[in-house]
Amino acid sequence: MSQDPLVIFTPSGKRGRVAAGTPVLQAARSLGVDLDSVCGGRGICSKCQVSPGYGSFPKHGLTVAEDALTEINAVEERYDRIRGLKPGRRLGCQARIMGDCVIDVPAESQVHKQVVRKRAEVRDITLSPTVTLTYVEVAEPDMHHPSGDVERLLAALAAQRADSDKAGLALDFHLLPRLQKILRDGKWTVTAAIHDDGVTPPRVIGLWPGFFEGPVHGLAVDLGSTTIAGHLVRIDTGEVLASSGLMNPQIRFGEDLMSRVSYGMMNPEGAAEMTRVVREGIGTLVDELVTEASIDRSSLLDTTFVMNPVMHHLFLGLDPYELGQAPFALATGTAQRLLATDIGLSVAPGTRAYVLPLIAGHVGADAAAVALSEAPNLSDDLVLVVDVGTNAEILLGDKSGVLACSSPTGPAFEGAQISSGQRAAPGAIERVEIDPVTKEPRFRVIGCELWSDDPEFAEATAGSGITGICGSGIIEVVAEMRMAGIVDAGGLIGGPEATGTARCISEGRTYSYLLWEDEDRKITVTNGDIRAIQMAKAALYAGARLLMDKRGVDHVDRVVLAGAFGAHISPKHAMVLGMIPDCPLDRVTSAGNAAGTGARIALLNREARGEVEALVRRIEKIETAVEPRFQEHFVAATAMPNAADPFPILRSVVTLPDVTFNAGPSEDGTRRRRRRG
Repeated sequence: MSQDPLVIFTPSGKRGRVAAGTPVLQAARSLGVDLDSVCGGRGICSKCQVSPGYGSFPKHGLTVAEDALTEINAVEERYDRIRGLKPGRRLGCQARIMGDCVIDVPAESQVHKQVVRKRAEVRDITLSPTVTLTYVEVAEPDMHHPSGDVERLLAALAAQRADSDKAGLALDFHLLPRLQKILRDGKWTVTAAIHDDGVTPPRVIGLWPGFFEGPVHGLAVDLGSTTIAGHLVRIDTGEVLASSGLMNPQIRFGEDLMSRVSYGMMNPEGAAEMTRVVREGIGTLVDELVTEASIDRSSLLDTTFVMNPVMHHLFLGLDPYELGQAPFALATGTAQRLLATDIGLSVAPGTRAYVLPLIAGHVGADAAAVALSEAPNLSDDLVLVVDVGTNAEILLGDKSGVLACSSPTGPAFEGAQISSGQRAAPGAIERVEIDPVTKEPRFRVIGCELWSDDPEFAEATAGSGITGICGSGIIEVVAEMRMAGIVDAGGLIGGPEATGTARCISEGRTYSYLLWEDEDRKITVTNGDIRAIQMAKAALYAGARLLMDKRGVDHVDRVVLAGAFGAHISPKHAMVLGMIPDCPLDRVTSAGNAAGTGARIALLNREARGEVEALVRRIEKIETAVEPRFQEHFVAATAMPNAADPFPILRSVVTLPDVTFNAGPSEDGTRRRRRRG
């Protein structure tokens, strides 16, 4: 007997089997997927739009056939004809599931919008932008001394910018058709936007008749595996006018990078499809930022981008196949100086794009940007910088040198692969405390400053509800369970008798901890959840420990947690889990979105571009995939905090109960030893 179709929703990761012929909207609601609809499924409101994926999805272990959904019906055809559907989109209320499928719910179709926590950090940046405005008077044409308008314009600019490094000034071709009208409208005065990065010949990339006081703008983008964040700034002052973010639409092809590489390998047009959707996502981000800042997009003249190597290749339209196998060869790792139109951005015709250099096959431009921002190469003490994300970038160094590696932590820190996990959104549990005596929890959710034991909490969260646990929440609850003696160092949850709380409930041969419940649902932390966190944090620690081995040290002087996620986790909870090496808690700090800060520095200071390119060449790269001790450190780091490192500094300030839970209930109610493996 054939099974019902399996449907997997991204970015939530929720999955389940539904009867053939079930509408996508109904399937989403039955699985608790956040998919909007206000028209009662009549195909009018368009809020239930989804993007189905087709082809092989090795990460999910299935292949989606072209007939996995019913064909576009008359309602969808009418909507597309009148209002328009984006390419590849379907209406969830009309499309019916006929076979195994992977369906992405875009941000605009979600009721509870994703909170992308990548704000622009406050930072003093020396302003030396690549784009400047110059007002100039141009000689009028003289029939006795014939010359072209372009030549006289460039001569006037060259005379005004007399320093020798301005030789070779040229005009972008896209300006030529409008040049004569601009000159005459301005009565032979114009304002020119000149791009000069000190490497490529300077060029006029924008022109306005008469005196144009600006401002002109720039965009710094941090293109992550999970989220894309952008900051729109005034180039002349460095002021951040708007910041925004969205989920990386490539998530439907795989939450981790190697899944996306596999998708490209298994599907002939897979890499091109992933390039298309990520460029569309950045286009959407640009639209949001331009609207929020209320600027003319033609004034957006410079952009910078940072990203990991796989995202780098897919964004630039390069096949990432070689990055999926040793020796992890890059198509190119040098900084890229491009026209924004070369990478599909719809901004001003002359807008430039600068992509920061990569460090190695698995250590990207995002790590280079973190190095630019945090400057471990200038530090007097030994600093460990950890950019926490789906793929963690790790730097260790001081004035004597810097080491770098990446570590595949996976999406668990983002709330994925967790039974009640979700992305950061209103209603998601983000902070947790557990009383070590009563074992009773209290928590806070995104969008509400009250704790759950506050009498007004229920009313304050009535709108969002309690929807799940986000990344920072799962870190805190597992660490709190360890400190309360509910879970042992090996990651096993104890039963109600052993832990002294009825919140530990039996689930087959293991136990789960009940964090919250109402009449509709309950949120628990399962042994599977803890195992997912153990795997992620062990990969992070093992990468850091490997760099320490290479440096020949057993401790670091300080730790900097970078990345949007790193900005929202507690140093104490991170240390209890053993995510980072033992260190005084007051020496563990957050740098916020350091990669985004590095992108802004490169946007606003042209000398910084040369600095980061030189720094990348000096950084020693360590490839964790081929280092034999990585696995040794990984295995030891699966314990909480660690099986090999006693963490004496942490234990001097935090009590970690010495408990062991190695048995679970059998079907007949007796107890038996739990199998490991």
